[in-house]
Amino acid sequence: MMAGGPLLLTLSITALAWGIQGKKQIPGSTAVYLGQHRDAWRPLIHISVNLTRIRDIKSSFKLRTYDPEGIIFYGDTKNGRDWFILSLKDGVPFMQISRSGVLVNVVGGPKLNDGRWHTLELSNHGHFVVLDVNGSRGLVVGLQSDAIEEVVSGSLRLALGGILIPKDRLVVQFEPQMDACVQEGSWLNLSIPWETDADELRPCYQSIRPGSFFPGNGLAIVNTSVLQTDYDRSVTIELWGDFSKMDGTILSIMTPGQALVFALGANNNTKKVTLFLGGHMVILKENFKRLEMTFGTDSLEVRHGGHESKIQWDYLNPLKNSGLLNQLRESHIAIGGLLGENDAGSRFLTGCLEKVQIQGKDVDLDQAIKHRSISSHSCPV
Repeated sequence: MMAGGPLLLTLSITALAWGIQGKKQIPGSTAVYLGQHRDAWRPLIHISVNLTRIRDIKSSFKLRTYDPEGIIFYGDTKNGRDWFILSLKDGVPFMQISRSGVLVNVVGGPKLNDGRWHTLELSNHGHFVVLDVNGSRGLVVGLQSDAIEEVVSGSLRLALGGILIPKDRLVVQFEPQMDACVQEGSWLNLSIPWETDADELRPCYQSIRPGSFFPGNGLAIVNTSVLQTDYDRSVTIELWGDFSKMDGTILSIMTPGQALVFALGANNNTKKVTLFLGGHMVILKENFKRLEMTFGTDSLEVRHGGHESKIQWDYLNPLKNSGLLNQLRESHIAIGGLLGENDAGSRFLTGCLEKVQIQGKDVDLDQAIKHRSISSHSCPV
């Protein structure tokens, strides 16, 4: 289903007013999808506030995600010399703080990447930074040093979905991209609008479930380093999802010279899944929700429907002595479309892939080269 209609929390273009210097302004309470297409570390929205206007350094907002890792919230003073970052790592809150050269990083609290809305409140109490989750104490970080100076003047900068300092200043590096939604923000008890450089803000889905959503506009290219196996081993790719509801190219494998090695496609009208390899085509007609493909030196074994049946292709002459496994190691893997110099004729996937595994390891599309329309960890319901 395409991203639109009643599935989305409405983010009206008319609610966006052009700010100064060509920037758009939005209310702080607006529902914001953090996974917008941009530089991975660049904030999606941000504000700057004079410290003399702030009576209480406290902010609260609601967060919803299935993504285990990514940046949520950033704040700084002294033009970035003192800074604070809240992110997720393995689904758990992760704070990094720098004040007067004192660097601290702490992880702890409940897992938040369960797809539910969680209310987070961040507050500053002297030498302590406190994170409350759903009304309960989640994480407390204390900083005590003779070098720490109290900041009473200047500006306080806040940002969502990115940072305002070079990433090499972080205590611990992490993957910044975040398939998440933030809404109902109350920032420092101020009503000033946030600014964004984005041409448009992608809205949040009203309801989500785990998976990677492809709306039919583009594909993701996966790092093939996961295929660096010994010559006598096989490569297994597994896909989970309702294949009867998918339409388009699910998976394609091409050599650098753009020679098609393998393709997997689905047709939502006929409810058929089609595999192409070595000039041959096999059609799978049964409805199933899991597909396992094991590539050998000159064979391909396919299991679907919970290992209820399998297709052995080692009798196909084009595969004999073809070095299929070697071709895979030298190829590019695309999820959601056909690789090529241009996208003409490519039937991009429309549908939800609940999970993708290569060699038994989950594929995180946040670490792939992907089209901006693809949601890495969530699908609309």
